[in-house]
This record gives sequence, structure tokens and C-alpha cells, in this order.
Amino acid sequence: MELAWLQALLLAARPLMASAFTLWGSPVTWLEIVAFVLSLAMVAANMRVNPLGWPLAMASSALYALLFADSKLYGEAALQLFFITVSLWGWWQWLRGRGDDGTALRVHRLTRAGLAWLGAGILCAWPLAALLLGRATDSDVPFLDALATVASVAGQLLLGRKLLENWLVWLGVNVFSVGLFAYKALWLTALLYALFALLSVAGWRAWMKRVAHPAQGAGPARRW
Repeated sequence: MELAWLQALLLAARPLMASAFTLWGSPVTWLEIVAFVLSLAMVAANMRVNPLGWPLAMASSALYALLFADSKLYGEAALQLFFITVSLWGWWQWLRGRGDDGTALRVHRLTRAGLAWLGAGILCAWPLAALLLGRATDSDVPFLDALATVASVAGQLLLGRKLLENWLVWLGVNVFSVGLFAYKALWLTALLYALFALLSVAGWRAWMKRVAHPAQGAGPARRW
């Protein structure tokens, strides 16, 4: 991906790419550390159905877009830009969104038809995204990058609509991504996604309680 604007952006971000310490033989940058902390705060807010998670998502995604582009994970980098856009939509949904019955959006489950469409959508989009990455970039892992990218898009859309199954999608994405980022020697990010996998299970359990007790499903009445 020989894009002048991307190269200029990465050059401007070089001070943040300075190594803070070395982990398992690979440098960990200050940018990765800040993105790590913001991402954990984001997931903690999501588990509590707190809208503050969305601006935290935008900030961490912007930092990870730079980090992934620098590591030639262009699908993951593009995904972060998508996350920033969708986070604006998700933030609005959590503050003002309505369910099918016209009431305030609450935590709820996908229908069987919805699950089928979810699976079919991921399976269809995966090879298309891999083909695009293989032809348009110099990615050395286009199929792996594409799978994480497509599944993450699905998870983010489910999260925006407060669908319980977002946590299962994120669990799969996070476990898979641990191996992908370890392969790229992004050790702190690999550790982050291992923590994300554990938090996905915790998030599933927390939201299951909200499904069982619908009065909790709308989450805290906060306006950020």
C-alpha cells in the first residue's frame, strides 16, 4: 500500500512509535501502551452498558490504526477507521436508539434468522475481503487479516444494537487475534486480546443477567 498520505501520517506519529520497553525480544511502543489502556477502559464501560465506551473506542481505534498500518496489517488498520465511524452510530444508538417496540434500546438477543444471516454474512465477506487485501496491499497474511476484520465488523454492529451475541463474536475474534498479533510480534496487543477474550466471557455473563432482567437492559441513565 504505497499511499503518500499514509506514509506521511506514520512519519508524523514516529515519536509515539518510540520503544518504551522490550517484551519477549520485541519493542513495545508508547502508542501501543496508550491504546492498550484506553481499550481496557472501553471494554469495562461496554460491560456496564455505559455510553462512555464509545468515545474511548474512537480514541483507541485511532491509535491502533496507526500501529496496525505500521505493521502492514492493513485490514486491521482499515477496520479501526471503520470502528471510529460506527462508534458515532453506536454512541447515538445507546443514547437515543429504540427497539422494535419503540421503547428505549435494551440488551436483547438475536433471532434464529438473525444468527443465520450473521454466519452467512461473515462467510461470504471473508474471502472477498481477503481478495481485496491480497490485491490492493502488500499484506503477508491477507486471509487471516480478512477474517479478523470481517468478524470484527459484525461484532461492532451487534454491539451497537445491544445484541447479546456480540460477546460471542468478540470471543472468537479475540482468541483468533491473539495468534495473529503474536505472529506479528505485537506482544502487548496480543496480551490485550487475550484479556479481551476473558472479558468477552465476563461481558456475556453480565449481559445475560440483563436479558433475564429486562429492566436492567437499558443500562445506566448516563448522558456523555
